[in-house]
Amino acid sequence: MAGPFGRLRSMMSARTVASQVFVLQVAVALLLVVAAVAGLLLQARSDSEREARNRSVAVAQTYATAPGVKEALRGPDPSAALQRKAEAVRKTSGVDFVVVMALDGTRYTHPNPGEIGKKYIGTIAPAVAGGTVTETVTGTLGPSIRSVAPVKDANGEVIGLVAAGITVERVGGAAQEQLPLLLGAAAFALIVATSGAALISRRLRHQTHGLGPTEMTRMYEHHDAVLHAVREGVLIVDEDRRLVLVNDEARRLLALPPDAQGRPVRDIAMDPEIARLLESGRPASDEVHVVEDQLVAVNQRVMGPRSDCPGPCGTVATLRDTTELRALSGRADSAQGRLRLVYDAGMRIGTTLDVVRTSQELADFAVPRFADFVTVDLPDPVLSGDEPAETGTDMRRIAFTGVRHDTPLYPSGRLIHFVPTTPQAVAYARGKTILEADLAAFSGWQEQEPARAHRLVGYGIHSMIAAPLRARGVTMGVATFWRSEKPEPFDDDDVSLAEELVARAAVNIDNARRYTREHSMAVALQRSLLPRVLPEQTALDVAYHYLPAQAGLGGVGGDWFDVIPLPGARVALVVGDVVGHGLHAAATMGRLRTAVHNFATLDLPPDELLWHMDELVSRIDQDEDTDDSVTALTGATCLYAIYDPTSRLCTVARAGHLEPVIVHPDGEVEFPGVPAGPPLGLGGLPFESSELHLSEGSSLVLYTDGLVEDRHRDIDEGLELLRRTLAHAGGTPEETCRAVLDALLPERPRDDVALVVARTRVLGGNRAVTWDVPADPSEVARVRAEAARTLEEWGLEEEAFTTELILSELVTNAIRHAGGPITVRLIRDRSLICEVSDGSSTAPHLRRATTTDEGGRGLFLVSQFAERWGTRYTGSGKVIWTEQPLPW
Repeated sequence: MAGPFGRLRSMMSARTVASQVFVLQVAVALLLVVAAVAGLLLQARSDSEREARNRSVAVAQTYATAPGVKEALRGPDPSAALQRKAEAVRKTSGVDFVVVMALDGTRYTHPNPGEIGKKYIGTIAPAVAGGTVTETVTGTLGPSIRSVAPVKDANGEVIGLVAAGITVERVGGAAQEQLPLLLGAAAFALIVATSGAALISRRLRHQTHGLGPTEMTRMYEHHDAVLHAVREGVLIVDEDRRLVLVNDEARRLLALPPDAQGRPVRDIAMDPEIARLLESGRPASDEVHVVEDQLVAVNQRVMGPRSDCPGPCGTVATLRDTTELRALSGRADSAQGRLRLVYDAGMRIGTTLDVVRTSQELADFAVPRFADFVTVDLPDPVLSGDEPAETGTDMRRIAFTGVRHDTPLYPSGRLIHFVPTTPQAVAYARGKTILEADLAAFSGWQEQEPARAHRLVGYGIHSMIAAPLRARGVTMGVATFWRSEKPEPFDDDDVSLAEELVARAAVNIDNARRYTREHSMAVALQRSLLPRVLPEQTALDVAYHYLPAQAGLGGVGGDWFDVIPLPGARVALVVGDVVGHGLHAAATMGRLRTAVHNFATLDLPPDELLWHMDELVSRIDQDEDTDDSVTALTGATCLYAIYDPTSRLCTVARAGHLEPVIVHPDGEVEFPGVPAGPPLGLGGLPFESSELHLSEGSSLVLYTDGLVEDRHRDIDEGLELLRRTLAHAGGTPEETCRAVLDALLPERPRDDVALVVARTRVLGGNRAVTWDVPADPSEVARVRAEAARTLEEWGLEEEAFTTELILSELVTNAIRHAGGPITVRLIRDRSLICEVSDGSSTAPHLRRATTTDEGGRGLFLVSQFAERWGTRYTGSGKVIWTEQPLPW
C-alpha cells in the first residue's frame, strides 16, 4: 500500500510545474493504455467462449448424425466401434473431447480410455428429451465448455447421446496468443505518449525556468515588489511604441500620470527629450537629461535580436537619479585616492627587516604624495633592537625626506632632546596623533627652539602632523609630516591617512627591531663560539675572515672554522656549515665545534673523525625530534684536514662540504678532487680521505658555500670566479683573503661566509731527524747517543739528560712489548717533540708501581719529565709522543 502509492505521491509532489505536468500526462496515458488492454483482453475472451460454444454444438450435432453411429449404438460393443472414430473427429475438429454415451450417461468413448464406462459429468436431461444442451462444466479434463446432442433413430427416438467440448485452458490459450501483440501495442502507445509528454514538459520547463507553482506565484509577487521598490526607474515599450510596463520610481522621476501604462508613448505627458528617445527605440547608455531640477541618466536597450522584429522592436529603458551622485563623486575620487595611497604604502614600506631602511621608506613614500617633508625620530635603544624608552624626550632623527634640501628642520643623524610639551613628545607619551593645522599661530610647538620655529614658518611650513609609531602596544618613535608647498592645511581626514601610513610602517619597524635584537644576539653568540685568536703553531701561516649575513636578508648562520694544533707539530684545519640561520644554528655550530676539538684531542684520522661527527649529529637530531619546541637540525657539512710539516702530507676528508682549493707556489690553482662524503646526520655512510703532498709555500683555501653561491650566480660560476681570483691574488694569506672577498662577495650577503687561507711551511732536516731502531736492547744506548749529539747541534744541551731518559724508556718499552719496525723521530718546533713508533696497536697505560714491582715505572717517569705525552694510531701501528718546553 505504501510502496506504489508512496512513489506516486512522491512523483506528484515534484516541485516544478513542468515535472508535475509530465508526471500527470504519463499517468493518464498509462491508465488509458491499461484500460484499453484490459478491454481488448475481455473482448477476446468473450469471442473465444462464443466460438467454443458454437464449435462444441456443431461437433456434437454433426457426429450425432454421422453414419454408423446409430448402428454402433445398437451393436454389442459400442465402445469398440466408436472410440477410434470419436478420437479422429476430436482431433480433426480441434475440440478437447468427443464422448458418446448411453441415455443414462454411461460413456462409450473418451480421450482417456480409463474414463470409458463411467458416468458423464454434466447435464444430459434436455438432450435425452431430444434437445441440445450447452454449459460450462468441470469434468475429468478440467473446466470446459461442452454441448450434448441426442442421437435419434429413423423414428426420431433418442437412442444415445454425443457430447463435445473445449476446455477453458484452450480458450485462455487463444487469448494468451493475442497478449504479446496487445502488450506490444500498449507499450508503443505508452512510449509515444511519454515522448510527447516529455517534449511538452521540456518546453514548459524552459518557459517556467524549472519553478513550481508556489515558487512561480512567489516569483511574480517578488517581481512586483522588487520592480516597484528599486531606486531605479524601469519602462518597457513594445514594438507599437506603447508603454506596457512602468514602475513607481519611473513614475516619480518622469511625473507620469496614473493611466500611463498601456498608452502610446506619444500620448503621455513627459519630458520631450526622453519621450523622443523612447519613441525612437535607439540604444542609449547613461544619457543625462535634465528633468525639472533632477539629473536623470537614461539607458535603453532593445529586447531580443534585431532580426526578431522587422520593424521597430520593443525596448527596455532604465532611469536613475544622479543628482546626489554628482555631488558625491568628488569625495569618492578623493577617498579612492587615499585607499590607493594606503595600498601602495603596504607594498613599498617594510621591504627589509632593517629599522633605518624601513623608516626611510616611510619618509620617501609620503613625499610628495602626502606631505612636503617627513621626519622619523626613534630612541637609540630601538635602533639596537632593545625595548624603547618610556619617554620620547630624547630621540634620534634617522629618516628625513623633503621636496627641498635647504629646510631649517633638524638633519638626519642628530640626537634631539624634545621638550615635553612639543607635539612629538606628547604624541610619544600619549600614543595619539597630534595635529597642528596652523603653525603660524605658535600655539606651543615652538617651545622646542623658538628661533628655529620662526625660521620654519618663514620658510613656508604651515601645517604639521606628529603620529606615534606604535605597534603591539609599544610606542617606538614619532613620524612627523610637514606641509609647505600645498596651501591647504592638514585636516582630520589627513590625520586618519597619516595614522594608516604610520601604522603599517610601525609594524614593520617593530618586526625589524625584534629581528635586529635576535640577529645581534646570534652574532654575539656565534662570535663568542668562533676562535678569537689563532693558536700558536709553525706548520701553517693562516689568515681567516668570517662575515655574518646581513640582518633582514639571511641572518646569522652556522658557519664555523678552526685551527687546532696536534702532536708532532701537525695542525688540523676545520671548516663547516650548519643548515639554517638564527640562534639555533649558532648554538648548534658551537656544539659541533666543541665536538671537533674533543675528537681532535684523540688524534683521530679525518675520515674516522667525520664518522664520529656524523653519529653525534644523528643523536642531536633524535634528541630534538622529541621536543616540539626546538627546531630539528636538518644537516651540517664539514671539512677536516691534517697537515704534517715534516712530511708535507695533508690528509683531507669532507662530509658534504665544498672541496678545498690548492694554490701551488707557481700560481697554479687546483681542485684536488677530494671524495665528497654525505652531509653529517645521514648516518651509516662511510667517509673517504685523500692524501695530498703539498710543496712548501702552497696555499690551502677552505671556505663555505656563502662565498661562491648567490641568488644571482650559479655555484659553478662562483667556483670558477674563485679559481681565477686565486690565480692572480698572490701576496700573503691575508692579502689573498681580501682579494677573494672583494671579488666574490655581494654588497649585502644573504648567507654567512667563512674563509681560511693556510700557507704551508716545512720543517727541514735541521729541524727534524729520524732513526730506525732494530728490536735489540743494545740499540737503546745508540739512540741515546744520537739524541745527545743532535741536541748539541741544535744548541739544546740542557735538554739532553731529560730527552735521553724519555727516549730510553720509550724505546725500551717498544722493544720489550711491541713489534718492529721501531722508529724514533726528534722534532725541534715550539717545543722539543720525541716520537717513538712501533708496529703494535696496543696503547700503554700509566700506572703507579708498588714497592715490590720490578717494572711499570717507565711511563710514570716520562709523564713527570715531559710537559705532555700521548698516543696516536697509524695504519701500521702506533706512535707514542712527548713534548718538552724549550727556552725562548
